[in-house]
Amino acid sequence: MTPAKMAQQYRLQQWIETIRDCKNSGQTVTAWCNENQVSTKSYYYWLRKIRESMVEAASIPSVVNKNEPTLIPVPSSIRTPALPSKVNDEQAAIILRTDAVTIEIHSHASAPLIEQMLRSLHYVR
Repeated sequence: MTPAKMAQQYRLQQWIETIRDCKNSGQTVTAWCNENQVSTKSYYYWLRKIRESMVEAASIPSVVNKNEPTLIPVPSSIRTPALPSKVNDEQAAIILRTDAVTIEIHSHASAPLIEQMLRSLHYVR
């Protein structure tokens, strides 16, 4: 990895934390940015960069065979920790089906994981 790429990744991680802090604050983006001396223009720029990075990291392939499962990698920053096998065998709380994909969401799934999966559906054809 080049030094420029490493610097970009570092800035991306810093902004992920910054945006997470904003979202967890309960304030509007504008109010939080004003209070924390962050430009709203920078906030939205980095939010777009983070989203682009997440889509790129997922590298969602186009579905060739609708009957064959496709694995989509989930970034480690939003993964739900592994649970004991008896919990993993439980019935899914939510099952989403489209022509191309089926997603099972269990009650112990983290909110960021669910959010990322729902965003990923936008790119599935």
